[in-house]
Amino acid sequence: MASSKQRLDQLLVMRALAASRPQAQRLIMAGKVRVAGQLADKPGRRIAADAELSVAAGERFVGRGGAKLEHAFQTFGLQASGLICLDIGASSGGFTDCLLQHGAAKVYAIDVGRGQLHQKLRQDPRVVIMDKTNARYLRPDDLGELADLAVMDVSFISLTKVMPAIKDMLRPGAHLLTLIKPQFEAGRQEVGRGGVVREAAVRQRVIEQLRQWGTEQLGLRWLGVC
Repeated sequence: MASSKQRLDQLLVMRALAASRPQAQRLIMAGKVRVAGQLADKPGRRIAADAELSVAAGERFVGRGGAKLEHAFQTFGLQASGLICLDIGASSGGFTDCLLQHGAAKVYAIDVGRGQLHQKLRQDPRVVIMDKTNARYLRPDDLGELADLAVMDVSFISLTKVMPAIKDMLRPGAHLLTLIKPQFEAGRQEVGRGGVVREAAVRQRVIEQLRQWGTEQLGLRWLGVC
């Protein structure tokens, strides 16, 4: 039996590849959408409901972090539908946007800065804005509930300083996804100009040290790196 057909713009929204039909239409008209690998330029085109769709990376989200989180979701087979989520180091909200497009019920957008979150996200009732908040000192009572998923992108601090507090904010069986920035984990002598760690061996050692620390000190189960 042939698959039922849907409008391309509607299908993008149904697949969480666009936040709304107007956004889907803009992406299609801008040449950012492919169906089964072929460029699609008509929002009203009817295609099979199970057709392979792709959107150019970085176009779906308000910040570049969204594409990074999307890659992690695909790599590890995770989802956010109906979940309570934490976005640590939310900034403009790339991660938050990705979580919402994947159906998150609520996202706590936490950042030490102020006023950085994209206006679209500030207006979304599912987003709880927590500006001027240092995640290192968060406690479960600060939210009044535990989260199902945490995503993290922090700078100028080691993950070992932040993750213990975040672990306490999560339900048993929850997931934590974080960017690893070697320049904030390696020794000063190992960080080059511009804050770049050029030695592959140093980067790999940082990852292994974090893996070992997380499993032994926090009791976490390591999913991997992508």
